[in-house]
Amino acid sequence: MMRPIQMVDTKTQYQKIKTEVDQAVLDVLGSSAFINGKPVQEFAANLSTYNGARHTIPCANGTDALQIAMMALGLQPGDEVITPSFTYIATTEVIALLRLTPVFVEVDARSFCMDPVALEKAITPRTKAIVPVHLYGHAAPMEEIMQIAARHQLYVIEDNAQAIGCDYTFSDGTKKKTGSIGHIGTTSFYPSKNLGAYGDGGAIFTNNDELAAQIKMIANHGQSRQYYHDVVGCNSRLDTIQAAILDIKLKHLDDYILARRAAADYYDAAFAGHPVITTPYRADYSRHVFHQYTLQLNPGNDPATFRDGLKAFLAEQGIPAMIYYPVPGHQQKMFAHFDVAAQEMPVTDWLTQRVISLPIHTELDEEQLRFISEKVQEYCNRQ
Repeated sequence: MMRPIQMVDTKTQYQKIKTEVDQAVLDVLGSSAFINGKPVQEFAANLSTYNGARHTIPCANGTDALQIAMMALGLQPGDEVITPSFTYIATTEVIALLRLTPVFVEVDARSFCMDPVALEKAITPRTKAIVPVHLYGHAAPMEEIMQIAARHQLYVIEDNAQAIGCDYTFSDGTKKKTGSIGHIGTTSFYPSKNLGAYGDGGAIFTNNDELAAQIKMIANHGQSRQYYHDVVGCNSRLDTIQAAILDIKLKHLDDYILARRAAADYYDAAFAGHPVITTPYRADYSRHVFHQYTLQLNPGNDPATFRDGLKAFLAEQGIPAMIYYPVPGHQQKMFAHFDVAAQEMPVTDWLTQRVISLPIHTELDEEQLRFISEKVQEYCNRQ
């Protein structure tokens, strides 16, 4: 009998590393060092080694990571920050929270990541930073983005919440991990992420010593030493228990990525050549890590209704599916006072009507993949 299909199967993944994880948690309980215990420093050091960033500063979650990164750059109210409209709200929420001005730009229709042409057109004298998002596990075109940023003297904060472990290949053949290319990188350890905790967590990366010192201060109430507060900060920490768990899972991350890529390969082969289905793009510069496996559906008419019908049909078969993200940032009510809803964003509008994400995780087996693929095709063949 086929196992129930999960969008993300964290339970089965845990069972495979249960002995290691349970012992790590018990060790923390035994030490009683629940805040800033030794595993936090060990995990940060190991993640720096893995990611190729000189400094890794753990924090409470991925949204805090973005906020702290922007605070560390000294951005002032009214400064413009350019980011894609087609992304999770956390990326843009913190811009408004800090009284900065979000400037939304288009994404590439194939990769779902920031379009460099749209980026350069959006730059004004008030622009201070760029936040590219490595959406669904595919890298944004960082070489072009960094070149644009250098020409205009802008900061780059990589939102790497969905692409940790992704290799980026530059035109000269050199490689770097996403999150270590911009001035600052951020990530999330939400349980469903490729490197997920069993609670919340996040981290900030930088190769700049001064920025690292500033980030550490801001994340710790703005203090350089206890009770001496140099800047306005916040309280954002990664719990010791979560750090201990993540340090174990970090050792398995490359294997987790391989398992996700294998599942994506199966889907790709199953849907190859289908007239209604466009499978995820894989640029030569990006080693896709498939945080999500997201299809574009291209029926003859009314794509949103067709897509929603597929989601309902799959649910009837016991197959979960998700639509990320049906309402783009520039159309969200929270940004209405920025007067951005009237922006023409045809690519973003196209994608929000057509994308649907299938189950993708480390524990999918061939029987499940076959069943999912067959049911998707069964529905799409009606077109």
